[in-house]
Amino acid sequence: MIIDSIQTMYSDELSAAAGSVSQVREITSQVMRVCKSRAITTIIIGHVTKEGNIAGPRVLEHMVDTVLYLEGERYFSYRILRGVKNRFGSTNEIGMFEMREEGMCEILNPSDVLISERDDNPAGSCIVATMEGTRPILVELQALTSSTVFGYPKRAANGVDFNRLSLLIAVLEKKAGIALGNQDVYLNVVGGLRVNEPAIDLGTMMVVVSSFKNIPIPKDMVILGEVGLTGEVRRINLIEKRLKEAEKLGFKTCVIPESNKKDLKDKYKLDIIAIRNVKQAMNAIFNNQS
Repeated sequence: MIIDSIQTMYSDELSAAAGSVSQVREITSQVMRVCKSRAITTIIIGHVTKEGNIAGPRVLEHMVDTVLYLEGERYFSYRILRGVKNRFGSTNEIGMFEMREEGMCEILNPSDVLISERDDNPAGSCIVATMEGTRPILVELQALTSSTVFGYPKRAANGVDFNRLSLLIAVLEKKAGIALGNQDVYLNVVGGLRVNEPAIDLGTMMVVVSSFKNIPIPKDMVILGEVGLTGEVRRINLIEKRLKEAEKLGFKTCVIPESNKKDLKDKYKLDIIAIRNVKQAMNAIFNNQS
């Protein structure tokens, strides 16, 4: 059974308006009691606010067994179904779909789709591996730096946290000597995805340096690592799954934190470069090409 939407339903036994806390609680309770007693799978659809949260009372999230969010940008055909609560399994798992003429169709290999149009190898582009729940996904980061016109450099981020980008630019200037004080910096995650984990920090910094120096990052390279304020590259979680995904898609080289390399158990066909800080990463990636 599918209810679309719970905010429009009401019970005559209550005097409150449809969509109020008492109405949503009562309707949901009745629906769950009937459906669970008869083993009927039920999907309850609720409106969301501009911030992406379920509109109205949060009691709906507390009562149901699973909460799924269908996410997507207006100008992209991709949609992500994300599990943010699951009483009977893991959370933050995702399914990726594409809107086509026949409806929403599942994308079996999201990584391949998100990097499929990367035919040439321009400066200001690199591949990072992000985790969506327990699922590794390779995505392309793009950066553009240009001389600022008004004296106050602009920073813009699409798909990543703006404050995190500003912090990483400050680390680049202080610890790596990259003078970005007179440069506008723009960063984009290809495909309309939103990535929030710190494992893409090093990739973000290197793609900015690539655009600034106008030196391309090798096309068959994946860059992983969290960066601290002192310029050190810190270990990340689930490194084996990220490396296996990169290996499966034919990448040859992977830059990872040195502390992660010590813990690797499996053998990989990848050429793994372990680094300790941002300067080491820049030397490993750009020195042979400059």
